Amino acid sequence: MPKRKEWFLNSAGILIAAVFLFPVYWMIVTAFKSGAELFETPPSLWPKTFQTAGFQAVFAEGAVRHFMNSLLISGAAAAIVLLLSVPAAYGLARFQVRGRKLLILLFLITQMLPATVILTPLFIVFSKLNVLNTYIGPILSAATLGIPFSVLMLRTFFLGIPKDLEDAAKIDGCSRLTAFIRIILPVAMPGIAVSGAISFFFAWGDLIFSMTFNRNQELWPLTAGVYNVISQYGIEWNDLMAFAVISVLPVILIFVMLQKQLVKGLVSGSIK
Repeated sequence: MPKRKEWFLNSAGILIAAVFLFPVYWMIVTAFKSGAELFETPPSLWPKTFQTAGFQAVFAEGAVRHFMNSLLISGAAAAIVLLLSVPAAYGLARFQVRGRKLLILLFLITQMLPATVILTPLFIVFSKLNVLNTYIGPILSAATLGIPFSVLMLRTFFLGIPKDLEDAAKIDGCSRLTAFIRIILPVAMPGIAVSGAISFFFAWGDLIFSMTFNRNQELWPLTAGVYNVISQYGIEWNDLMAFAVISVLPVILIFVMLQKQLVKGLVSGSIK
C-alpha cells in the first residue's frame, strides 16, 4: 500500500507539472515553427523544420536593448528592496518598536491594493521630481511595492532565529551590528534569497509602471517592447513567441541556480 500510494502521488505530481509546463513548452516550439506550420490542423507538437526567423526579427527590433532595460530595472529594484527591507524586518522582529502592530497592518494593507491605485500619486510625485522618462520611475515604483512584502516575509525568518546566537556573539565581543552582519545574515540567507528573487521577478514582469512613467520606447523593458511585434496588420506569432522565450529565459535560469535556496527559504519561512 505505501508503494502504491507513493506511485499515485508521484504520477499525480508529474501530471500536474506537465499541465502547468505545457504552455511554456508550446511557447518555445512555436517560436521555432514556420509561419505556415503555425496554422496547420491538427497542430504539430514539434517543429517540422526549425526556423530562427522570429528570433532574428526581434533582435533586429531591439530585443537586446529591452532586455538590458529589464535587467537594469529589475536588478536595481531588487537591490533597493533588500537594502531597506532586511534591516527593517530585523528591527520589527527584535526591537519593541512603538506602533509595530500598526506598521505591520499597514504593510498588509499595501499588499491588498492593486498597482493601478498608486499610479496617479506616483506619476504626480515623479513629475515634480523630474524623473519621468528615466529608469528611476519604474525602479522606485517596483521597489515601493516590493518592500512591504519583503519586510513581512523576512520578519518571519528573523523571528525564527534564536536570540541566543546574538547573545553568544556579544559574549565573544561582537557588537549588535557585527553580530547582525556575521551571524544573523548568513543564517537568514535563504529567506533573503527568496525575497530578492521575488522582488526581481516582480520587477521583471512589470508592464504598467514602465509604460506609464516612460513614453520613450528606448527605455521600455521586454514586457513593453513586445508591443513592437503587434502591428495594425496582425500579430507576428513567431516573433511574439520568440520575444516571450527571451523574456522568461532569465527567470528560468535564476530559479534553476537558486532552486535549493528558494525551496529552503520557503520551507523554513513557514516554520518558526
